[in-house]
Amino acid sequence: MKYMMFVCTDAEPDTDSTGSEDIEKWVADNDGRGRRLDGNELGPVSAATTVRVRNGELLVSDGPFAETREVIVGYDILECAHLDEAIEVARAHPMARYGRLELRPFAGQ
Repeated sequence: MKYMMFVCTDAEPDTDSTGSEDIEKWVADNDGRGRRLDGNELGPVSAATTVRVRNGELLVSDGPFAETREVIVGYDILECAHLDEAIEVARAHPMARYGRLELRPFAGQ
């Protein structure tokens, strides 16, 4: 199954610094195992543009629409046998401790 993993900041990161993982190591390991199909860091929130159409009118605004301290900072597309495997992949990601990871299966799988 394919999963989109949103990599997000978190207002309350883990304060235990023991056993910190290196993101390059996580990427290399999961790329090597064929579990990470694609991924990238996103630009800053200040570079975001929100696009909506309401009553036929195009509305474009700078930045994200929602006011929040927790933002999506990257993504990874995972190929895992099942949700439990995707959870284990996410658990090993460094942002699991410093941010949060949201896993979503692609529709129709």
